[in-house]
Amino acid sequence: MTDVAPRLTAVAERVLGVPLPIRIRAWDGSEAGPPGAPVLRIRHRRALRRILWRPGELGLARAWVAGELDADGELYELLSRLAGLLWEKGDESPPSRGALALAGDADVRAAARELVALGGLLPPPAPPREETRRRIGVRHTPGRDRKAISHHYDVGNDFYELVLGPSMVYSCAYWEPDAPGRTPTLEDAQHAKLDLICRKLALSPGRRLLDVGCGWGSLVLHAAREYGVHAVGITLSQEQATHARKRVAEEGLTDGVEIRVQDYREVSDGPYEAIASIGMAEHVGKDHYRRYADGLYALLKPGGRLLNHQIARRPLQDESAYEVDDFINAYVFPDGELAPVAQTVGVLEQAGFEVRDVESLREHYALTLRAWVANLEAGFPRAARLTSSGRARVWRLYMAASALSFERNRIGINQILAVRTPGSGDSGLPLRTREWLAAG
Repeated sequence: MTDVAPRLTAVAERVLGVPLPIRIRAWDGSEAGPPGAPVLRIRHRRALRRILWRPGELGLARAWVAGELDADGELYELLSRLAGLLWEKGDESPPSRGALALAGDADVRAAARELVALGGLLPPPAPPREETRRRIGVRHTPGRDRKAISHHYDVGNDFYELVLGPSMVYSCAYWEPDAPGRTPTLEDAQHAKLDLICRKLALSPGRRLLDVGCGWGSLVLHAAREYGVHAVGITLSQEQATHARKRVAEEGLTDGVEIRVQDYREVSDGPYEAIASIGMAEHVGKDHYRRYADGLYALLKPGGRLLNHQIARRPLQDESAYEVDDFINAYVFPDGELAPVAQTVGVLEQAGFEVRDVESLREHYALTLRAWVANLEAGFPRAARLTSSGRARVWRLYMAASALSFERNRIGINQILAVRTPGSGDSGLPLRTREWLAAG
């Protein structure tokens, strides 16, 4: 009897209180839902057991990573339809439980009984091996941070090159207006971002630059090659450091660039004229952010500049209610935390910085993520061979959902330019602060 999809659709609509905006295709061949709507394929009854035993995002994520749930066709359209159920209608700022918050206890119990009937009472299989192991101890100690960074970044440089392209830049690109007759590529946009950072930091020959969380070395290479600086890049990822050192040697820049496997809390060879922190501060943690800001301030010369490029979440009415996203914490960025941009600016000011410019690049990150997803989807079989099918599925879901989150203003990203302004009050910045926008 082929009735799984209609029964699941009826359960979902009873709990949600609204018609299901997607089509379900179940393992028994049945289908239900609006004709022509994006299709969620449920490949195995195990997916229902995962959801039953771990309701919410983590159960769904485990089923997705294991390949028991899939999208037939366009993933963005499926996620976009589901977003209205998972996020608040009309106001997609956190906290957000969407229509699920309206379900009564009786509806939930009835849904659980139906899931048991369809999926069985057996416990689900173990979580996919791509899920990070349960972490114990205090967050954001150097040792625990190393393990968290390794989980995310030490999955193979070839995999990251497939996704990121030749630039090997894993942060928001800067999409400048199209030149006549030419559409900018991802490589163009990443080059523009690196150069914008260098101009904001006023780099020039002989100056010292520290890149905190240097990744595969793209910024320090660009800064040394194009601006003649002496650059130090630090990372906690051994694979990143190996790849970055290889690139430095190939470009003949070993005299001007040093790559270290080092925690930001261990850097003691200041002062520097400039510090860049690009997509690294999300790993610091709210309880350690003041120490992070104090440390970078101490490493700068008076008049030195910090460029802090960081994802921001929307503020909550009760900030103590903030919780890290289950899927992201288990599969993508263990121990990662986001803060509203106002909190970041406030802590930088408390550390002594003068914040001179804040530029939002929210729409730029949505475009960047869509370019990465296109790279991954075009090379998906190879990506799965380089890591695992589960890992490739993690990255596809994570990046596509993140693109929608930036597009819908659930999260943002900002470049904050701050100065260690000396006692004389001379910041060293021009009166027309955004002079760098006309440069290059």
